[in-house]
Amino acid sequence: MKVQHYAAVMVGLFVLLKDPQSRNERGLSQSAENAILLAGAVTVAGIVITLITVYVRAKLPKL
Repeated sequence: MKVQHYAAVMVGLFVLLKDPQSRNERGLSQSAENAILLAGAVTVAGIVITLITVYVRAKLPKL
């Protein structure tokens, strides 16, 4: 490798170590977002199943 390449790598490393980029911490992580969406889907499915069960039991003849 050439001296220029080493110099460029060293300058880049120096800049990175001197002023590291901060992470954007806004928002939820992907796994937390998936967990919330899954919980919402399970809740909606439970409500739908409960409503259908109540409707069917109301329409069944009494034994």
